[in-house]
Amino acid sequence: MDNTPFSIPLTMSIGFGLLLIPAATKSLRRMWAFLSVLLLSIVMWFSTNLSIQQINRSLTYQYLWSWTINNNFLLEFGHLIDPLTSIMSILITTVAIMVFIYSDNYMSHDQGYLRFFAHMSFFSASMLGLVTSSNLIQIYIFWELVGICSYFLIGFWFTRPVVASACQKAFVTNRIGDFGLLLGILGFYWITGSFEFRDLFQIANTLIHNNGVNSLFATLCAFCLFVGAVAKSAQFPLHVWLPDAMEGPTPISALIHAATMVAAGILLVARLLPLFIVIPYIMNFICLIGTLTELLGATLALAQRDIKRSLAYSTMSQLGYIMLALGIGSYRAALFHLITHAYSKAFLFLGSGSIIHSMEPIVGYSPEKSQNMVLMGGLTK
Repeated sequence: MDNTPFSIPLTMSIGFGLLLIPAATKSLRRMWAFLSVLLLSIVMWFSTNLSIQQINRSLTYQYLWSWTINNNFLLEFGHLIDPLTSIMSILITTVAIMVFIYSDNYMSHDQGYLRFFAHMSFFSASMLGLVTSSNLIQIYIFWELVGICSYFLIGFWFTRPVVASACQKAFVTNRIGDFGLLLGILGFYWITGSFEFRDLFQIANTLIHNNGVNSLFATLCAFCLFVGAVAKSAQFPLHVWLPDAMEGPTPISALIHAATMVAAGILLVARLLPLFIVIPYIMNFICLIGTLTELLGATLALAQRDIKRSLAYSTMSQLGYIMLALGIGSYRAALFHLITHAYSKAFLFLGSGSIIHSMEPIVGYSPEKSQNMVLMGGLTK
C-alpha cells in the first residue's frame, strides 16, 4: 500500500537525471528506458494487488500528513487509494509500459531520445500523482504538472513552426480550464473550509440540503470545476487543441491524447461526482456538454484526411460519451467505457505510427502529406 507513492519520485528522478546529464547517459540511454519500464511495472504490480484487495474486502486506504500554515488553516497532503485510484493506476501503467517499449525502437533514430524519455517519465509520474491525490490542492498541483509535460511532449519537434504553434495552442487553451479549476477550488474552500474530499462532500451536502449556502454560488463554483475538466478532456468548446496536438510523435499521441491526459478530466468529474449530484443543474450541464462534444467530434472525424487527426476527433467524441454517462450518474458505465476506449485508441495510434514511422523524421513533413502518401500506397521516403 505505502510503496506505490514512493515509485513516483523514483520515476521523476529518472526524468530529471536525463534532463540534467544527457551526455553522461548517451551511451547507456536504452538502460534508462528499461529502468522506466521496470519502475512502471512495479507500480502496476502494486496497483493490481490493491485492486484485488479492494474487490475482496472493499477497502479504502488514506494516508495524510499535516502541513500547518497557522492556527486557522490546516493543509494535509497524502494519498488516497480507492477503487477509482486502482483502476486509473492500472490503466496508466499498462498503457505507459506498452508505449515505452514501442518508443524505444520508434525514437531510436531521434537525437532527442533522452529528452523524450525524460518527459515521458515525468508525465507518467505526474499522472500517478494526480490519481492518488487526496485533496483538491494536490489535484491542482499534479494537474499543472501534467499540463506542462503535455506542452513539452506536443512540442517535442519544436523546430517545426507548425509543432511550436500546436504546443502553444494546447498550453493556452488548457490555461483557461486551469484558471476555472482554481476558482472552483477556492470557491468550495470558502463554502466548506476544507480541501479534503470526504469533508468537502459531507459539508457541502449538508449546507445545500439545509439551504446553508446560496445555490447560485455553489452552482457557479461547480461550473468552474467542470471547466477544468472540459479543457483537459477536450470537450466543447475547449476542444480545439486536441487535433493540433497530433503534431507530436505518435507514441505521445497514444499515451497522452488517447489514454491518460485526456482521461484526467474524466477522473476529476468522477472524483467529484458526489458533489456534483447534489448541486442543481450542473449534472444537466455535464450531459449537454457531453452530447455536443460527441456529435461534433464524430462529425468532424468524417471530414479528416489525416489518420491521426481522424483518431483525435474520434477520441473527442468518445470522451463526450463518457462525460454524458457521468452526467446521467452512470459511474460504472463511464469508467468501463473509459478503460475500453483507452486501450483500443492507444493501439490504434501505435498501429498508425507503424505506417508513417519512416515519414515523421523527414524535414518538411506534414501530416496531410504523409496521409496522402499512405492512401496512395507511397510508403517510401
